[in-house]
Amino acid sequence: MTTPTLVSKPSPRSSRRGAGGDYARLLRRVSDAGLMDRRPVYYAVRFAVAGVAFVAGWVAFVLVGDSWWTLLIAAFMAVTFAQVALLMHDVAHRQVFRLRRPTAIVGRIAGNAGIGLGYGWWQDKHTRHHANPNHEELDPDVAPDILVWSQRQARNSRGLARLVGRMQAFLFFPLLLLEGLNLHVAGVRALRNRSVEHRVLEGALLVGHFAAYLAVLFAVLPADKAIVFFVVHQALFGVYMGCIFAPNHKGMPTLTGDDRPDYLRRQVLTSRNVRGGVVTDFALGGLNYQIEHHLFPSMPTPNLRHAQVIVRDYCAEIGVPYHETGLIASYREALRHLHQVGEPLRAAG
Repeated sequence: MTTPTLVSKPSPRSSRRGAGGDYARLLRRVSDAGLMDRRPVYYAVRFAVAGVAFVAGWVAFVLVGDSWWTLLIAAFMAVTFAQVALLMHDVAHRQVFRLRRPTAIVGRIAGNAGIGLGYGWWQDKHTRHHANPNHEELDPDVAPDILVWSQRQARNSRGLARLVGRMQAFLFFPLLLLEGLNLHVAGVRALRNRSVEHRVLEGALLVGHFAAYLAVLFAVLPADKAIVFFVVHQALFGVYMGCIFAPNHKGMPTLTGDDRPDYLRRQVLTSRNVRGGVVTDFALGGLNYQIEHHLFPSMPTPNLRHAQVIVRDYCAEIGVPYHETGLIASYREALRHLHQVGEPLRAAG
């Protein structure tokens, strides 16, 4: 396997080569292997396990009651919330249901009502990410905010982003402690956007979730323990979510302006796979097969590892770099990239 340079961009010449047929041939091979077929039994089991864990966590919380032992339940529920979010992700990509209506219903139940994550906001944001991964003007996941993702963004940064950018590699994981709250707030703020479908319904489900969540916390625990539970739960939820998504694209080549390779190269060259076994597949929700997921977003998660063999061999066949590394190495690459990005800010003093 060839590893692309972290800060390089795909060559326009190589990216246009075979643009019309490369992906079509790959899709045909994957489809002929039956890997685009639905996996209803898998998702039935996965939904059942996640549902039982979700209910069991809250039941245990009530039974344990006024005790600092509930912080262990907070950690368990952080994992459970993230697993529900991963299910919502699969639902939104129509990996579970073929039709739009059941997809939206289940997505809003799992996201808005279940974990307080705005389904409409997330779906819009994630769709734009998939269309143009790592494109600085088109992918919302690499838009400059508190963190900057390229030296160009760093030079143009102002205020808090400029201050944080100097040391962002060291601050990345601590900042993830706030990511859970950020996801909740972003979903609520998006309700002001008229492009979000069924805003009233989404808003009502979010308000219902937050009201029930806080009511249970303060009904079972005294104020001090309830606040600590909230902080621990949301902080660990944010860290876990960040650890799931950080290895996928951070530190991979970025695009700007008119840089727009064909679909296959756009997805492969900007994505990173993470090696691992069953534990890694579970912990990352199958998104460790990020290249295959980006090439075939509607492919059911359990089929991604089978598609990997076909995709990796095909990329070697047509000369497209395919990057795969271990989990720890993926974080190391992402952090190294963040540190390199902050160099102009450190040099400016």
